[in-house]
Amino acid sequence: MSSNIKNKGKSPKLMRAIRAAMAETESVQERLDDFVDAITKAMGVKVTSIYLFRQGKDLELSATKGLKKSAVHKTRMKPGEGLVGHVALTARPLNLADAPSHPLFSYRPETGEDPFKSFLGVPILRGGRVLGVLVVQSKFIRSFTEDEVEDLLTVAMVLAEIIIDDERAGGKKAALKGIKLAPFRPETVKGKSFAAGLVKGHAYLHVPPVAPSNMLADNVEKEELRLEKGVAQLRASVDAMVAGDTAKFSRASKEIYETYRMFAYDRKWVGRLREAVHSGLTAEAAVERVRNEHRARLMKSGDSYLRARLHDLEDLANRLLRALLGEALVPGNKNISNDAIIFAREIGPAELLDYDRDKLRGIVLEEGSASSHTAIVCRAIGIPLIGRADGVLDLIETGDPVLLDGDDGVVFIRPLSSQFSGFKLRINKANKVNKIYEGMKSKPAKTTDNKLISLQLNAGLLVDLPQLDQAGADGIGLFRTEFQFMISEFMPRLKEQTELYKTAIEAAGKRPVTFRTLDLGGDKILPYMDPVPEENPAIGWRAIRIALDRPGLMRYQLRALVAAAAGNKLRVMFPMVATVDEFIAARALFDREIDRAKKLGHELPYSVEVGAMLETPSLAWQVNSLCDHADFVSVGANDLMQFFFAADRDNARVSERYDPLHPAAVSILKFIVDGCKRNNIPVSVCGEIAGRPLEALTLIALGYDSLSMPVTGIGPVKAAILKLNAQKLYGRIEPHININTRLSSIRETVRDFCLEENIPI
Repeated sequence: MSSNIKNKGKSPKLMRAIRAAMAETESVQERLDDFVDAITKAMGVKVTSIYLFRQGKDLELSATKGLKKSAVHKTRMKPGEGLVGHVALTARPLNLADAPSHPLFSYRPETGEDPFKSFLGVPILRGGRVLGVLVVQSKFIRSFTEDEVEDLLTVAMVLAEIIIDDERAGGKKAALKGIKLAPFRPETVKGKSFAAGLVKGHAYLHVPPVAPSNMLADNVEKEELRLEKGVAQLRASVDAMVAGDTAKFSRASKEIYETYRMFAYDRKWVGRLREAVHSGLTAEAAVERVRNEHRARLMKSGDSYLRARLHDLEDLANRLLRALLGEALVPGNKNISNDAIIFAREIGPAELLDYDRDKLRGIVLEEGSASSHTAIVCRAIGIPLIGRADGVLDLIETGDPVLLDGDDGVVFIRPLSSQFSGFKLRINKANKVNKIYEGMKSKPAKTTDNKLISLQLNAGLLVDLPQLDQAGADGIGLFRTEFQFMISEFMPRLKEQTELYKTAIEAAGKRPVTFRTLDLGGDKILPYMDPVPEENPAIGWRAIRIALDRPGLMRYQLRALVAAAAGNKLRVMFPMVATVDEFIAARALFDREIDRAKKLGHELPYSVEVGAMLETPSLAWQVNSLCDHADFVSVGANDLMQFFFAADRDNARVSERYDPLHPAAVSILKFIVDGCKRNNIPVSVCGEIAGRPLEALTLIALGYDSLSMPVTGIGPVKAAILKLNAQKLYGRIEPHININTRLSSIRETVRDFCLEENIPI
């Protein structure tokens, strides 16, 4: 470490003065007054002033030493107005030797600042938000040193945390003449619904801020060592990620991992951390300070590339904080309240499962995707999830009351009493409806024209299995086997795979379980395998293509499936099949494992069915040929629709630009079911549309009699089926699913039919 850095920013006298100011006073105003006194004496200046945003709008002089006391809580200015307003607007320090000569200088006679020349203003930052400005001034023309700038930045950071902590304490002593710095207003944030449900609870930040009590260092050298050790641990974990050893749940290709590593080794970033520690902060507080600076600057940028880089820096800061707290850089258990609603930028499925499910009520993400593994897990275990809630992390504090509307994708933060009342009524109504669903779970899902429908679950984890009985499902129509591989540090052994599959079969009893072989590649990267860089991974080297090119992994899994189903029925299907030849080649691998088990004298499944997951338009037009070789067909509606409409379902710009009830989409679904029925091959639909009443009723009207869906869809879909005359609905929609139709969707047609027939949707 260079000596010039080692000597930068140290002011023990100032830090001691700040500690004293923290300890000796009780109210916010008294503390601010003590702060300006302490800073003035320790830095040898004539003026120290604190300006804070009032109700988030105007900057107000809230405490001063050296200016007229009568101006306190009276002098105000807009962001961008004067030198103080400029610091607030840019979120950058401003160091001027002769402030009155600056073109932005705004003279306020009521403050009595006439004799003061030099000016140093720094932003008071927290979580990327500018809370105010800290200013020092002197009578002489001079520039403040880098050390003095560093010291004032350190004090500004500590000041922000202390004031907000005081505010949280509440009461008269916390009042500051109407000024509030912590987020306090009721906020309504609109995002996207990724998992339905209505819940109320209290916010928990996935990566909470550093507490004020752990911000100022007692021993700078000790904090230096802690920081260096933490950075080394961070870099080692990122190196391992790039090598493919611990990369979890990333959608990035290897080039993005390399870029991420470049940030971890960035000298300027690490240099800023070191400077912050040398200014008297703990290592944790240094991370928070540098994070705040980056967020404040990048969030003001209109450059989408620069804003995207913020995500890399946020991730690195979070990882470094975990390392400093002594955590291994892998997901760990979290201590949360009994009604926690998690707020995060993004969260992986392994981290999600580390939270106590009995305490976790819901999740809100700034990013996320409806088809991400986290969203799939949330739907499977009944946890409401809202994603793409832009900017929500700047509006929330741990402990804030929250109402989460996972049905409409809205989160109410610090809600009004009227919002609480309305939400309570909706929750009560939802509970009554759930009791109705509970009462009908043992009833067969039969239409009024006597068409029996099989309603099955989508699953992939052990936590899903109890829901078979809870929801009254007829089986597991889709068991996603890749989850076990993705939440493990190493390739699951044959015994581990066999035990999972056997547990699923035993949980289902006499009900069918359909195992989908590994659907890897694209956005599903294993922790222990190097990602393959691709420009368009969704239609790249994935699923059955990997299995046929690298058959060892597929045969290993098929061997586990055959062993798990010994003496039972086994249903296996292959994903992302594009041609009949691919299915024939994959089935040959399965047959080899059956032959191997026979030769070794192992007990075999008493019944074997091998099917294809139809997810590509190319295979849809080969459905007759496919039926010559497959025992069953399962339509993977999510991928089929994205390929059919050429719209990436993980791309927020285009994922909602198509409707699965568009006549063209309905026509291809009709073509598939007709082809399978002609060939006497069972056909089902797996995917989100199967769990939504309008789409499910349309599928049944088209001729589908087996649907597989998230657990939350079974009750609503069954309730609708029990009042449906499928033939009558088909008569209503049939005229609109031909090439001459002018409709852009039959959704309203189906909705009107349901309203006329009193079908709950």
